[in-house]
Amino acid sequence: MKKLVLFGAGKIGRSFIAQLFSRSGYEVVFADINKDVINALNEKGEYKVVVKSEKGDSVIVVKNVRGILSTNTDTVTEELSNADLVATSVGPNVIPRIIPIITEGLRLRFKISPKEPLDIILAENLRDAAQIVKKEMKKYLPDSYDIDNLVGLVETSIGKMVPIIPDEVIARDPLIVYAEPYNTLIIDKKGFKNPLPDVEGLAFKENMAAWVDRKSFIHNLGHAAAAYYSYSHYPDLIYLYEAINKKDVKIFARETMLQSASVLMRHYPGEFTEKALIEHIDDLLYRFSNKALGDTIFRVGQDLFRKLGPEDRITGVLKLAVKYKLPYDKILQTLKYAMKFKASDQSGNRSENDIKFSTLFEKEGTDYILENICMLDRKKYSEIYKEIASEI
Repeated sequence: MKKLVLFGAGKIGRSFIAQLFSRSGYEVVFADINKDVINALNEKGEYKVVVKSEKGDSVIVVKNVRGILSTNTDTVTEELSNADLVATSVGPNVIPRIIPIITEGLRLRFKISPKEPLDIILAENLRDAAQIVKKEMKKYLPDSYDIDNLVGLVETSIGKMVPIIPDEVIARDPLIVYAEPYNTLIIDKKGFKNPLPDVEGLAFKENMAAWVDRKSFIHNLGHAAAAYYSYSHYPDLIYLYEAINKKDVKIFARETMLQSASVLMRHYPGEFTEKALIEHIDDLLYRFSNKALGDTIFRVGQDLFRKLGPEDRITGVLKLAVKYKLPYDKILQTLKYAMKFKASDQSGNRSENDIKFSTLFEKEGTDYILENICMLDRKKYSEIYKEIASEI
């Protein structure tokens, strides 16, 4: 049995990455800091993924799994030294923390099998993930280590939506995880140094940057447009499906995504067709309306500092639209709504960071957010400053 070492036993790691590889005959070894989850994995050797759809729930039992604490350097290094594949699903902020232990595993692996490369799947939805990780790895590897030939850094685009699991459900089973039916992992064909893994559900792509941007600038942007517009017009709504079922919300989200689709086609000529992107947009809107997911407007819209960042879902595509002189009024309107987003969770709470964002916006104003959070140069994007100031 082949072995995948997976850093991150969170929702995407369990519901998506591990599930795909386990189903295709891999043993999955989770490396995580959560002792309760690791202990439960080792005790049960399996867990359940509840697939939520409007047709009803179904259950996938993920078998051949075990766990190790990511803080146990010796154990993790040993597992890495003889792994067939490695994957990460920890989030961009945590990636730098696991690089030292991964490079320790690479060193040991080199001593045992100096000519055997290791592929690392980066399930992070991070633009330029391979370059970022490679740069970080070089800090810990000797100059003599041939990283270009011994390490395959494989980018992905994670399109699967995983809803919040009720606390009472987790209390009964700490391993259970919910997910939508969508089960395709878009993955960089060129990133592998070894033969491509024979795993059902992997969709290999040649131009990975285009597909990472499709996820951010259509899927994530569509989420943002729906959440920020609906909060602005229907502040009492709780669930995303409620918002998408309102005609004006759905129209606004769709028009915003269509503007972004035009930008993507210009930025990546020949990679996408208009027909394919429209079908993708309409499929996403259908998935957003899945009541069984229980996704909230709060969850979709929160984390404003990150979501309004210079390369993220709104600002990233806005800059490209300006570059290509394409319409961007709906995208800009989404940014306007985002600045005033103050949705709370079902307990009436907001995240501390979003409270800080709102305080900063109210104190410093629109220009400050554009310059310091969106990182939009005042001279280069002067029209953006004028247009957004006229309506805020």
